[in-house]
Amino acid sequence: MHTMWKGTISFGLVNIPVKLHAATENKDVKLRQLHKECQSPIKYEKMCPVCDREIENDEIVKAYEYAKNKFVVLTAEEIEELQEEQTDKSVEIVDFVQLEEIDPIYFEKSYYLSPNEGGGKAYSLLRKALEETGKIGVAKMIIRSKEQLAAIRVYQNTLIVETIHYPDEVRNVQDVPNVPEEVEPVKKELDTAKLLIDQLTAEFDPEKYQDEYRTALLDLIEEKKNQDQTTTAKQKEVPNNVTNLMDALEASLDRAKTTKPKPAAEKKKTTAKKTTAPKRANPQKKQTKKNA
Repeated sequence: MHTMWKGTISFGLVNIPVKLHAATENKDVKLRQLHKECQSPIKYEKMCPVCDREIENDEIVKAYEYAKNKFVVLTAEEIEELQEEQTDKSVEIVDFVQLEEIDPIYFEKSYYLSPNEGGGKAYSLLRKALEETGKIGVAKMIIRSKEQLAAIRVYQNTLIVETIHYPDEVRNVQDVPNVPEEVEPVKKELDTAKLLIDQLTAEFDPEKYQDEYRTALLDLIEEKKNQDQTTTAKQKEVPNNVTNLMDALEASLDRAKTTKPKPAAEKKKTTAKKTTAPKRANPQKKQTKKNA
Protein backbone atom coordinates (compact mmCIF):
# COMPACT_ATOMS: atom_id res chain seq x y z
CA MET A 1 0.00 0.00 0.00
CA HIS A 2 1.40 3.37 -1.03
CA THR A 3 2.73 5.57 1.78
CA MET A 4 1.56 9.15 1.31
CA TRP A 5 2.81 10.68 4.57
CA LYS A 6 5.26 9.93 7.39
CA GLY A 7 5.30 11.55 10.80
CA THR A 8 4.48 11.03 14.46
CA ILE A 9 1.36 10.97 16.61
CA SER A 10 1.74 12.33 20.11
CA PHE A 11 -0.51 12.31 23.16
CA GLY A 12 0.99 13.41 26.41
CA LEU A 13 4.60 12.21 26.43
CA VAL A 14 3.94 9.31 24.04
CA ASN A 15 5.22 9.64 20.46
CA ILE A 16 4.32 7.10 17.79
CA PRO A 17 6.14 7.11 14.43
CA VAL A 18 3.51 6.29 11.80
CA LYS A 19 2.84 6.11 8.07
CA LEU A 20 -0.36 7.32 6.40
CA HIS A 21 -2.11 5.36 3.63
CA ALA A 22 -5.28 6.20 1.69
CA ALA A 23 -8.08 3.97 3.01
CA THR A 24 -10.50 4.50 0.14
CA GLU A 25 -10.32 4.86 -3.63
CA ASN A 26 -12.60 6.34 -6.23
CA LYS A 27 -13.85 3.67 -8.63
CA ASP A 28 -15.91 5.90 -10.88
CA VAL A 29 -15.66 4.88 -14.54
CA LYS A 30 -13.88 7.78 -16.18
CA LEU A 31 -15.09 8.58 -19.70
CA ARG A 32 -12.99 10.64 -22.11
CA GLN A 33 -14.43 13.24 -24.48
CA LEU A 34 -13.62 12.71 -28.17
CA HIS A 35 -14.09 14.89 -31.24
CA LYS A 36 -17.08 13.30 -32.98
CA GLU A 37 -15.61 13.87 -36.45
CA CYS A 38 -12.16 12.29 -36.06
CA GLN A 39 -12.53 10.43 -32.72
CA SER A 40 -9.55 12.23 -31.20
CA PRO A 41 -9.41 13.12 -27.48
CA ILE A 42 -10.29 16.73 -26.72
CA LYS A 43 -7.35 18.74 -25.44
CA TYR A 44 -7.80 21.34 -22.74
CA GLU A 45 -5.40 24.22 -22.74
CA LYS A 46 -4.77 27.07 -20.33
CA MET A 47 -5.63 30.12 -22.39
CA CYS A 48 -5.46 33.82 -21.54
CA PRO A 49 -8.57 35.49 -23.04
CA VAL A 50 -6.85 38.87 -23.21
CA CYS A 51 -3.50 37.83 -24.69
CA ASP A 52 -5.30 35.18 -26.79
CA ARG A 53 -2.58 32.56 -26.38
CA GLU A 54 -1.78 29.46 -24.38
CA ILE A 55 -0.12 30.11 -21.01
CA GLU A 56 2.79 28.11 -19.58
CA ASN A 57 2.77 27.02 -15.94
CA ASP A 58 5.61 29.38 -15.01
CA GLU A 59 3.47 32.32 -16.19
CA ILE A 60 0.68 31.55 -13.73
CA VAL A 61 0.33 33.13 -10.29
CA LYS A 62 -2.22 32.48 -7.56
CA ALA A 63 -4.71 35.08 -6.43
CA TYR A 64 -7.81 35.49 -4.27
CA GLU A 65 -10.89 37.00 -5.94
CA TYR A 66 -12.38 39.25 -3.23
CA ALA A 67 -14.90 40.83 -5.64
CA LYS A 68 -15.96 40.30 -9.26
CA ASN A 69 -12.76 40.54 -11.39
CA LYS A 70 -10.82 42.02 -8.45
CA PHE A 71 -7.93 39.98 -7.10
CA VAL A 72 -5.23 39.97 -4.45
CA VAL A 73 -2.16 38.28 -5.93
CA LEU A 74 -0.11 36.05 -3.61
CA THR A 75 3.45 35.00 -4.38
CA ALA A 76 4.67 31.45 -3.91
CA GLU A 77 7.01 32.67 -1.17
CA GLU A 78 4.17 34.33 0.74
CA ILE A 79 2.07 31.17 0.60
CA GLU A 80 4.96 29.00 1.77
CA GLU A 81 5.53 31.27 4.75
CA LEU A 82 1.89 30.93 5.78
CA GLN A 83 1.80 27.15 5.45
CA GLU A 84 2.39 25.70 8.86
CA GLU A 85 4.44 22.74 7.74
CA GLN A 86 5.97 21.28 10.86
CA THR A 87 9.52 20.03 10.45
CA ASP A 88 8.78 16.84 12.39
CA LYS A 89 5.26 16.50 10.95
CA SER A 90 3.86 15.78 14.40
CA VAL A 91 0.16 15.04 14.89
CA GLU A 92 -0.91 16.06 18.35
CA ILE A 93 -4.04 14.58 19.86
CA VAL A 94 -5.65 17.47 21.74
CA ASP A 95 -8.86 15.80 23.00
CA PHE A 96 -10.48 12.42 23.49
CA VAL A 97 -14.24 12.25 22.80
CA GLN A 98 -17.01 9.76 22.06
CA LEU A 99 -17.38 8.92 18.37
CA GLU A 100 -21.16 9.34 18.64
CA GLU A 101 -20.65 12.99 19.53
CA ILE A 102 -19.42 13.76 16.00
CA ASP A 103 -22.13 13.94 13.36
CA PRO A 104 -21.22 12.08 10.12
CA ILE A 105 -21.60 15.33 8.16
CA TYR A 106 -18.22 16.41 9.53
CA PHE A 107 -16.30 13.40 8.21
CA GLU A 108 -14.39 13.93 4.98
CA LYS A 109 -11.80 11.25 4.04
CA SER A 110 -10.33 8.14 5.65
CA TYR A 111 -6.68 7.13 5.96
CA TYR A 112 -5.07 4.05 7.47
CA LEU A 113 -2.25 4.48 9.98
CA SER A 114 0.56 1.94 10.23
CA PRO A 115 3.50 2.06 12.65
CA ASN A 116 6.82 3.23 11.29
CA GLU A 117 10.12 1.74 12.42
CA GLY A 118 10.24 1.38 16.19
CA GLY A 119 6.63 2.45 16.65
CA GLY A 120 4.93 -0.92 17.03
CA LYS A 121 4.74 -0.93 20.84
CA ALA A 122 3.40 2.62 21.20
CA TYR A 123 0.99 1.99 18.30
CA SER A 124 -0.43 -1.06 20.12
CA LEU A 125 -0.68 0.93 23.35
CA LEU A 126 -2.81 3.67 21.76
CA ARG A 127 -4.98 1.13 19.96
CA LYS A 128 -5.68 -0.82 23.16
CA ALA A 129 -6.38 2.34 25.16
CA LEU A 130 -8.88 3.58 22.58
CA GLU A 131 -10.60 0.18 22.44
CA GLU A 132 -11.05 -0.13 26.19
CA THR A 133 -12.19 3.45 26.76
CA GLY A 134 -14.43 3.59 23.71
CA LYS A 135 -13.00 7.00 22.87
CA ILE A 136 -11.49 8.54 19.75
CA GLY A 137 -8.71 11.10 19.57
CA VAL A 138 -9.27 14.53 18.04
CA ALA A 139 -6.07 15.86 16.50
CA LYS A 140 -4.65 18.50 14.18
CA MET A 141 -2.38 17.53 11.33
CA ILE A 142 -1.09 18.88 8.03
CA ILE A 143 -1.77 16.90 4.86
CA ARG A 144 -0.65 18.26 1.49
CA SER A 145 0.07 21.72 2.87
CA LYS A 146 -3.38 22.04 4.46
CA GLU A 147 -4.12 21.95 8.16
CA GLN A 148 -6.73 19.30 8.89
CA LEU A 149 -8.85 18.48 11.88
CA ALA A 150 -8.89 14.71 12.31
CA ALA A 151 -10.33 11.89 14.39
CA ILE A 152 -8.11 8.92 15.24
CA ARG A 153 -9.99 5.71 16.02
CA VAL A 154 -9.73 1.93 15.82
CA TYR A 155 -11.06 0.13 12.75
CA GLN A 156 -10.67 -3.67 12.57
CA ASN A 157 -7.45 -3.78 14.61
CA THR A 158 -5.96 -0.82 12.71
CA LEU A 159 -5.75 2.83 13.64
CA ILE A 160 -7.52 5.02 11.14
CA VAL A 161 -7.54 8.79 10.62
CA GLU A 162 -10.78 10.47 9.58
CA THR A 163 -10.27 14.03 8.41
CA ILE A 164 -13.01 16.30 9.72
CA HIS A 165 -14.48 19.47 8.26
CA TYR A 166 -14.10 22.59 10.36
CA PRO A 167 -17.44 24.01 11.59
CA ASP A 168 -17.32 26.94 9.16
CA GLU A 169 -16.94 24.45 6.28
CA VAL A 170 -20.33 22.88 7.04
CA ARG A 171 -23.10 24.99 5.55
CA ASN A 172 -25.87 26.28 7.75
CA VAL A 173 -28.83 23.92 7.69
CA GLN A 174 -31.14 26.93 8.02
CA ASP A 175 -30.17 27.90 4.45
CA VAL A 176 -31.72 24.75 2.97
CA PRO A 177 -34.77 25.88 0.94
CA ASN A 178 -38.33 24.53 1.09
CA VAL A 179 -37.94 22.50 4.30
CA PRO A 180 -41.48 22.00 5.69
CA GLU A 181 -42.32 23.06 9.21
CA GLU A 182 -42.83 20.43 11.91
CA VAL A 183 -46.26 18.95 11.24
CA GLU A 184 -47.93 16.28 13.36
CA PRO A 185 -48.53 13.31 10.99
CA VAL A 186 -51.68 11.21 10.95
CA LYS A 187 -51.23 8.38 13.47
CA LYS A 188 -52.20 5.64 11.01
CA GLU A 189 -49.70 6.89 8.42
CA LEU A 190 -46.97 7.11 11.04
CA ASP A 191 -47.66 3.60 12.30
CA THR A 192 -47.51 2.26 8.73
CA ALA A 193 -44.19 4.01 8.08
CA LYS A 194 -42.72 2.63 11.32
CA LEU A 195 -43.94 -0.87 10.42
CA LEU A 196 -42.23 -0.60 7.01
CA ILE A 197 -39.00 0.50 8.72
CA ASP A 198 -39.18 -2.51 11.06
CA GLN A 199 -39.65 -4.88 8.13
CA LEU A 200 -36.62 -3.44 6.28
CA THR A 201 -34.38 -3.32 9.36
CA ALA A 202 -31.23 -5.46 9.08
CA GLU A 203 -27.62 -5.58 10.22
CA PHE A 204 -25.36 -3.40 8.11
CA ASP A 205 -23.39 -5.55 5.68
CA PRO A 206 -21.40 -3.40 3.23
CA GLU A 207 -20.77 -6.40 0.95
CA LYS A 208 -24.43 -6.57 -0.06
CA TYR A 209 -24.37 -3.10 -1.63
CA GLN A 210 -23.02 -2.63 -5.14
CA ASP A 211 -22.74 0.20 -7.61
CA GLU A 212 -25.23 -1.15 -10.15
CA TYR A 213 -24.71 1.71 -12.59
CA ARG A 214 -20.94 1.20 -12.66
CA THR A 215 -21.38 -2.55 -13.15
CA ALA A 216 -23.85 -2.04 -16.02
CA LEU A 217 -21.58 0.57 -17.64
CA LEU A 218 -18.53 -1.72 -17.49
CA ASP A 219 -20.61 -4.59 -18.93
CA LEU A 220 -21.71 -2.36 -21.82
CA ILE A 221 -18.11 -1.31 -22.49
CA GLU A 222 -16.93 -4.93 -22.46
CA GLU A 223 -19.76 -5.96 -24.80
CA LYS A 224 -18.81 -3.25 -27.31
CA LYS A 225 -15.16 -4.32 -27.13
CA ASN A 226 -16.08 -7.94 -27.84
CA GLN A 227 -18.21 -6.86 -30.81
CA ASP A 228 -15.29 -4.82 -32.15
CA GLN A 229 -17.26 -1.60 -31.76
CA THR A 230 -14.13 0.35 -30.98
CA THR A 231 -12.32 3.31 -32.45
CA THR A 232 -8.72 4.45 -32.61
CA ALA A 233 -7.80 8.07 -32.25
CA LYS A 234 -6.09 9.57 -35.27
CA GLN A 235 -2.54 10.63 -34.67
CA LYS A 236 -1.58 14.13 -35.59
CA GLU A 237 0.83 14.12 -38.50
CA VAL A 238 4.30 15.04 -37.34
CA PRO A 239 5.87 17.37 -39.90
CA ASN A 240 9.04 16.11 -41.57
CA ASN A 241 11.59 18.92 -41.41
CA VAL A 242 13.45 17.74 -44.52
CA THR A 243 10.29 17.47 -46.59
CA ASN A 244 9.04 20.78 -45.30
CA LEU A 245 12.35 22.44 -46.15
CA MET A 246 12.32 21.09 -49.72
CA ASP A 247 8.68 22.10 -50.17
CA ALA A 248 9.46 25.56 -48.90
CA LEU A 249 12.49 25.90 -51.17
CA GLU A 250 10.57 24.70 -54.24
CA ALA A 251 7.66 26.98 -53.48
CA SER A 252 10.01 29.91 -53.01
CA LEU A 253 11.73 29.07 -56.32
CA ASP A 254 8.44 28.92 -58.22
CA ARG A 255 7.36 32.18 -56.69
CA ALA A 256 10.64 33.81 -57.62
CA LYS A 257 10.22 32.68 -61.25
CA THR A 258 6.77 34.20 -61.59
CA THR A 259 7.57 37.44 -59.84
CA LYS A 260 11.14 37.98 -61.09
CA PRO A 261 11.38 41.37 -62.94
CA LYS A 262 12.85 41.42 -66.43
CA PRO A 263 16.32 43.00 -66.90
CA ALA A 264 16.34 46.74 -67.70
CA ALA A 265 18.38 46.31 -70.94
CA GLU A 266 15.86 43.83 -72.31
CA LYS A 267 13.01 46.15 -71.51
CA LYS A 268 14.79 49.06 -73.29
CA LYS A 269 15.51 46.97 -76.37
CA THR A 270 11.92 45.81 -76.62
CA THR A 271 10.62 49.35 -76.29
CA ALA A 272 13.03 50.70 -78.94
CA LYS A 273 12.02 48.02 -81.40
CA LYS A 274 8.38 48.96 -81.06
CA THR A 275 8.88 52.73 -81.52
CA THR A 276 11.63 52.94 -84.25
CA ALA A 277 10.29 53.78 -87.77
CA PRO A 278 11.27 51.51 -90.72
CA LYS A 279 14.44 52.61 -92.54
CA ARG A 280 14.10 54.24 -96.03
CA ALA A 281 15.81 52.58 -98.95
CA ASN A 282 19.00 54.34 -100.22
CA PRO A 283 18.33 55.31 -103.93
CA GLN A 284 22.02 55.62 -104.70
CA LYS A 285 22.76 52.13 -103.38
CA LYS A 286 19.82 50.73 -105.33
CA GLN A 287 21.01 52.40 -108.61
CA THR A 288 24.52 51.03 -108.17
CA LYS A 289 23.21 47.55 -107.87
CA LYS A 290 21.14 47.95 -111.06
CA ASN A 291 24.12 49.18 -113.16
CA ALA A 292 26.17 46.26 -112.03
